[in-house]
Amino acid sequence: MKCTCKQDLRGELQPFLNDYTDGALIPILQKAQEIYGWLPDDVIGYISEQTGVKPAKVMGVVTFYTQFRRKPVGKNLILLCQGTACHVNGSGEIEAAIRDFLKVEEGEITEDGLFTYNNVACLGCCSLAPAMMIGEKTYGKLTKASTVKVLQEIGAPENGGTANEN
Repeated sequence: MKCTCKQDLRGELQPFLNDYTDGALIPILQKAQEIYGWLPDDVIGYISEQTGVKPAKVMGVVTFYTQFRRKPVGKNLILLCQGTACHVNGSGEIEAAIRDFLKVEEGEITEDGLFTYNNVACLGCCSLAPAMMIGEKTYGKLTKASTVKVLQEIGAPENGGTANEN
C-alpha cells in the first residue's frame, strides 16, 4: 500500500523509520500519530513497508493499545474518566454536560473541529473524581457547571475557538 500522506509530513516520520529496530514499533506509531493526529490506513501501510513489519502486525498493535486513534479527532481531545471512583462521583452527569454543550456523541468531532470526547476506563487520578483530561491538562472534582466553563474557556476565540454559547 503506497502512502498518499503528504510528502513533507512523511519527511518528519522518516528519521524514526530509518532507526527502526525490532520492538520499536510503538514509538514509531506514537510519532506518526503525533504528526498526523491519527493513524490512517496509508500511514500504517507506509510504516509497514518501511519497517518490514507485516501490515496485520502493525494493525494489531494499533488496535490493541487505546492510545492509538484510527480516525481523526478535534483539536482538543477530551478523555472522560469512567473508572469506578469517577462513575460513583457523577461521571455520567459530566458526560451529559459535555455531550449537551458540544452537541456531539462520543468519538465525534464538533462542527468547528475543536473538540472530540472519548470515555476512558481510568485516568489514574481517582482522588480528583470525576475527572477528565484535555490535552495534557487534567481537570478534577468536576461539576456540570465547571465542565461547561472549561469547555467555554477552551472554545473562546482568544484560544482559537468559536465560543459555543448555548
